[in-house]
Amino acid sequence: MNRLSQSARSLSVLAALTVSLSACGQSGPSVELKGQRFSIEIADSDASREHGLMDRTEMAKDHGMLFVFDDDAPRAFWMKNTKIPLDMLFFDADKHLVSVQHDVQPCIADPCPAYSSGAPARYVLELNAGQSRAIGLSPGDEMTINR
Repeated sequence: MNRLSQSARSLSVLAALTVSLSACGQSGPSVELKGQRFSIEIADSDASREHGLMDRTEMAKDHGMLFVFDDDAPRAFWMKNTKIPLDMLFFDADKHLVSVQHDVQPCIADPCPAYSSGAPARYVLELNAGQSRAIGLSPGDEMTINR
């Protein structure tokens, strides 16, 4: 192999390594609550909000799904086809917690009950059941969204 092609190969390997390392340093969207960070999926379209976490059999402890709406309104969620217990956290436009539905269990038979925000909400964060109590969340706590 001549010196020029060896240098080109080394440069190519270095470029690939740089891209890989920078990708490792990038983080996807997340939220922070009381110093606790959760990686999130964002559901901000009708289709993604409708499907939510349906059919999932597990979710990592430090993950969640953030539902984003265009306006503040009373929100109600159900657990049809959702297979993991969840905490549902409802936040207003200023990202302050307005209410929590704790340890909501999967729905196993119709009709599935609806779980309400009890107040206008713009964001709904679903975490694994027990997470909101574990970090000591209470109404008025603020959520930071990192996109």
